[in-house]
Amino acid sequence: MAKPVIDIIVVGGGIVGLATAMQLAMRHPQKSIQVLEKEPDIARHQTGRNSGVIHAGVYYAPGSMKADFCKRGVDATIRFCSDHNIAFEQCGKLLVATDAAELQRMEALYDRCRENGLDPERLDQAQLKEREPNIAGVGALLVKTTGIVDYVAMSRAMARVITEFGGKVRTNIKLTGIVEKDDGVEVITPNETLTAKHLVVCAGLQADRVARLAGLDIDFRIIPFRGEYYRLNARHNNIVKHLIYPIPDPALPFLGVHLTRMIDGSVTVGPNAVLGFAREGYGKFQIDPGDVADMIRFPGFWATVRRNWRHGVGEFRNSMSKAGYLKLCQKYCPSLTLDDLEPYPAGIRAQAVLRDGSLVQDFLIKETKRTIHVCNAPSPAATSAIPIAEFIADRFALK
Repeated sequence: MAKPVIDIIVVGGGIVGLATAMQLAMRHPQKSIQVLEKEPDIARHQTGRNSGVIHAGVYYAPGSMKADFCKRGVDATIRFCSDHNIAFEQCGKLLVATDAAELQRMEALYDRCRENGLDPERLDQAQLKEREPNIAGVGALLVKTTGIVDYVAMSRAMARVITEFGGKVRTNIKLTGIVEKDDGVEVITPNETLTAKHLVVCAGLQADRVARLAGLDIDFRIIPFRGEYYRLNARHNNIVKHLIYPIPDPALPFLGVHLTRMIDGSVTVGPNAVLGFAREGYGKFQIDPGDVADMIRFPGFWATVRRNWRHGVGEFRNSMSKAGYLKLCQKYCPSLTLDDLEPYPAGIRAQAVLRDGSLVQDFLIKETKRTIHVCNAPSPAATSAIPIAEFIADRFALK
């Protein structure tokens, strides 16, 4: 007896995969849809280990997927949370300049905000001090639409919607093979082979490996960057009213250490961006030999190291030195002390890197006749999850 054919399989139980399956299930309630997640539960990696920020879309190149999806994602995220009784708050973000050079870079950010359809407010030193008495700076940009949320709670709500529309969310399902044929896709696991008409892959930290497993010829690899956080002692839960970000250095690939109000009332400090030696190893000294071998065999890794080694050394130094990490925070919040920094779980950013060593700056989505692969979806992918899902669902209309 022939095995039943599943209409759509979605690989990956993070928020992007769940949002995609939810969108497909709502648009096509008559179709069979399954989400396959290799972990015992959903949202175990990037979705469950980020800063919980609803990004407004400040930094991204105008016209890029990130700029478009992030801006639309703010409204989509808030609408979803309102519909499903998930707590969120649009507390706003302050990008704080601490010297004249940063004040000049702040003006470039102001222009970028306007290009991306945002309406930032400039604050001078006195206005900043009035808004945030514990923050030191010579000026700031206020982006009011930035917010905070629990993305795991959102993911669980999405899983419920998928189930309500007849879909399935299956955990502990690891892939060992993908075979695309003219009339469908075989998805091979240790215990069974599933047959689907279409496959969507939202594999995050394993995106390149699953793409290669499916036979795609790709010119990138996922390089993991650990984002380490501290939580402030509970007596500092009201130290700020907004999210506090530094003015990023355009020569560096990440945004810098910031103060983040969390939806549970706590405040975190972070993340940094330290080269990781295990894609899913969250301990400071975890090493996965297979992950390391993948990196060192890829020419783009060495090109990235050559291009960013000074910054990388600084990140490692501050990772190993709590005092060094504190100094980054004291630049804009001088009242903090070492005793204020308490342990908090790390996260890992899945960053696609090309063979020439350049970081893939935009979301990257590749297609074959029967498959769609979300190959690069670091921040602001959580904010952008619903628009990404809508984009993928629209692509299915053309298949």
